[in-house]
Amino acid sequence: MQKIEPEIAKPSYTLTAKIFHWSFVILFAYGISKQIDNINQLEDLALLKFEIAFALLFILFLVVRFFYMKRTQKSSLPHNTPLVQKALAKAVHYGMYIGMISIALSGLVIGCLYWLGLKSGIIIETITGWHEISVSLVYWLVGLHLIGAIYHRFKNDGVWESMTPSLKREK
Repeated sequence: MQKIEPEIAKPSYTLTAKIFHWSFVILFAYGISKQIDNINQLEDLALLKFEIAFALLFILFLVVRFFYMKRTQKSSLPHNTPLVQKALAKAVHYGMYIGMISIALSGLVIGCLYWLGLKSGIIIETITGWHEISVSLVYWLVGLHLIGAIYHRFKNDGVWESMTPSLKREK
């Protein structure tokens, strides 16, 4: 008689975690779409205040999301996932958090310096460079995150479905 193994439930993120994840995708996409093209646009006081408020909201949302995920969620990577792949996934996730905080903090510093009248010079150029490097880094990390998600979609190991249940596919 053949022994039938019970199907092990693959971990899935909570509804709150999924809302945090997809809301953050929307918030980040909005931030990208409304980015300013030239620092001199901050002459518009309403825009400057909005940018500062947006950066503060972004940081708050990111910090709350980070602590919620760390305290309540476990990775959906299968236990037999190679250690290198687990380490890479963790590095990409932490890198995205650090990079996005860096984007918001550098943007906040730029806005505050501009508000204080420091509109040009080595300090503002340095902070702007930090901001641009952070944005580029996050784009690369988001790309790696998407590649990893697509990899798991094709591997069909439950990782894709753990965060995107509405996009499950039939086995």
